[in-house]
Order: sequence, then structure tokens, then C-alpha cells
Amino acid sequence: MRQRAWLSALLGLACAAGAWAQGVTLAGSMGGKALLVIDGQPHTLAVGQSAAGVTLLQLSEGQAQVQRGGSTATLHLGAAPARLTGTPQAAAGAQEIVLPVGLGGHFMSNGAINGRPVQFMVDTGATVVALSQADAERIGLDWRNAPRGMTQTANGPVPVHRVSLNAVRVGEVEVNNIDAIVMPAQMPYVLLGNSFLSRFQMRRDNDLLRLERRR
Repeated sequence: MRQRAWLSALLGLACAAGAWAQGVTLAGSMGGKALLVIDGQPHTLAVGQSAAGVTLLQLSEGQAQVQRGGSTATLHLGAAPARLTGTPQAAAGAQEIVLPVGLGGHFMSNGAINGRPVQFMVDTGATVVALSQADAERIGLDWRNAPRGMTQTANGPVPVHRVSLNAVRVGEVEVNNIDAIVMPAQMPYVLLGNSFLSRFQMRRDNDLLRLERRR
């Protein structure tokens, strides 16, 4: 019961912090392990362990010392997220993505497209990954010269550009050569559609979505 309550508290904190939060937060500790929210995703680490490019160096009552990309910070329980320099990289051999449910029942995650940070929302109804022209510009996609097409939305057909993404990273898992479309509409996040999701077996466990890479 105590462990279940501990997990529920962590998930609640992750959702309250929002999947948009970039940084590392100390959410609590139990049994010599720290509960960290890293870029909006919960992780449980013992001293010396790493997740999403963050390594736990020390853990004491109410605080933890972490390192990412050569930058070190001391986290205090309940304090604002620490922003460490250095971009988390995909872990070699990582095969599973675990996402906590967010506000509105959506599954969201920070990640990267072609090495540039983006914010994803899982959309099983989208055929391919979809991003706005603004995001495409920001991450350096040559979308203007890409083939044109049309896609159907709730508001009717919308003109799009069809592109291929060299690398899409969610959590510690990176997948190459993903089909995507660039849309003219303003979008607060990138829709993580089935051109990415079809590479995984999906399973929902209560408030967690597990994506296990197909072999």
C-alpha cells in the first residue's frame, strides 16, 4: 500500500508539473532511492544510476545532487525544476517508453526530432507524426521544398507538406526514418502519430502507457 501511494504521489506531481516542464525536480525518496521528475517524466533512481541523461550523485534528507551533460545541481524537495545544461541522449539499447497520463487524460512527453527538443502528445488517431510549420522551422526541416498533400481534420481538409524525419526520440528510445507532415495550423505540441507508434507494442497499465519496441 505504501509503495502504491508513493507511485500515485509521483504521478500526481508529474502531471501537476506538466509535461511541458524542462528540467529536473526532486519529488521525494524511499528506500534509498530518489523520485525524480526529469523533463516531465517520473524516474526512480538509486545513487549512481542514470535516466534520460541525468545521474543521481548523492541523496540525503530532502535533497539530491544530480548531473547532466557535465552540469551538476542540488535539488531540494518541492523546489522548482533545476535546468541543467546538456541534452539527454537516447540510451543505447533502450527498448521501452513509459509515459504517465497527463492533464485531460493525454499522454505527453518531451523528446527530440533530429536532435532538436520538442514536446509530443500521443495521438493514436493520427496516421503519421504531425508538426506545425513553426516547429518545423525551429528544428531546421526543409519543409517548403517537400511534396505537398492534403490531410483530413475535424475542420475539413488541410494542405500539408510530407517530410521524413531522420530521428525521433521519446524518453530514451530513438527511432529513425519516420514519416511526418507539416501543417499550417499553430500547434502547442507535436502529434506523435502511428508512423512512430506502429514501431511499438502499446499497453496501458492504469495511469501508465507502455510502448515496447517491436523486434
